[in-house]
Amino acid sequence: MTAAEESDTHFDLYVLRDFLSKQTCEEIVAEMRLTQGGLATVYGRDSSGSVDERVRRVMRQTVAPETVEAVKRRLLECKGEIEEHFSVKLSSCDEPQFLRYRVGDFFVAHQDGNTRMLRLDQEARRVSVVIFLSREAEVSEEGAHSGGSLVFLKWGSGHGSGKFHLTGEVGTLVAFRSEITHEVTPVTHGERHSIACWYR
Repeated sequence: MTAAEESDTHFDLYVLRDFLSKQTCEEIVAEMRLTQGGLATVYGRDSSGSVDERVRRVMRQTVAPETVEAVKRRLLECKGEIEEHFSVKLSSCDEPQFLRYRVGDFFVAHQDGNTRMLRLDQEARRVSVVIFLSREAEVSEEGAHSGGSLVFLKWGSGHGSGKFHLTGEVGTLVAFRSEITHEVTPVTHGERHSIACWYR
């Protein structure tokens, strides 16, 4: 399912195509491939974060401060639209994470914050954002990745349950409430590049 079809689901998603231009995405991906990275962390009972490859396996790349600031500036520019869509008041956004999923990398079903379950700094996250830097394809294609789908999950009985796969399109931003359960399925071909960030 593509971003254009998201309104057909019962998930409250805000989708903005061409949030970043194709050229900008290509430049960021090229930079990510040249920079150092480390395994991304997950959060549990403490706020320090730890690597747990049973939960999340993805590289967090270090990019130039100018790249980080340019993305953050764009995120702050569209904060008003996101506030209006979700009927919330947001104060700021975190530093964006530049993520590189290789074959076999994934992130199990989880929530990003606003669950009131843990007393951590991450609980202040109100709206989560994913920006797709690379294209997802159902079959192996040059310049695209397979797998690595962003999937939204809802558990319950009757109309209150379901699953929605959002196909990654270059430059597209998707925002959603941080308490919504979501996952990244294992990448089966190529590399998935994306940016994750959170509004508070």
